[in-house]
Amino acid sequence: MGTSETSRFVRLQIDLVVEIEDSVALTGAALQRIEDDAKRPDGGHPDDLGTEGPLSEISDVDDMHGMSEEERVHAISAVQQDEAEALAYLIDPFDLIGDVPGVDLAQASWSGEEIDYDPNSPDWHLDMDDDDEGEDGGSGAR
Repeated sequence: MGTSETSRFVRLQIDLVVEIEDSVALTGAALQRIEDDAKRPDGGHPDDLGTEGPLSEISDVDDMHGMSEEERVHAISAVQQDEAEALAYLIDPFDLIGDVPGVDLAQASWSGEEIDYDPNSPDWHLDMDDDDEGEDGGSGAR
């Protein structure tokens, strides 16, 4: 069977480091998304594929009438207590790949965590000058 006859799966790993400049705005946006999701008949994000996420348990549907009150309260508590959870609630991997032609998102998982970030540390360099990765399908760092 040739390459053109087989299905190909690719794991795309993306590391993002973001600085929270306005936690009130971030948390507010996440809370608004939760309220919008709770009102949706399917109880989830418009493009939710039932994938695993940091708050994947809130995707369960209570009789197809939006998220249950318990799920909504849990989600609200999570995003209010942790900015990383608020950010992860707002990020949707489908948005990253949804319009890419010839690609179907088969599975996605994502999470967020607070980290210590030092831009001068060698641990955080993206190896943009690494010829081995940069030219043959490598890092794509920008």
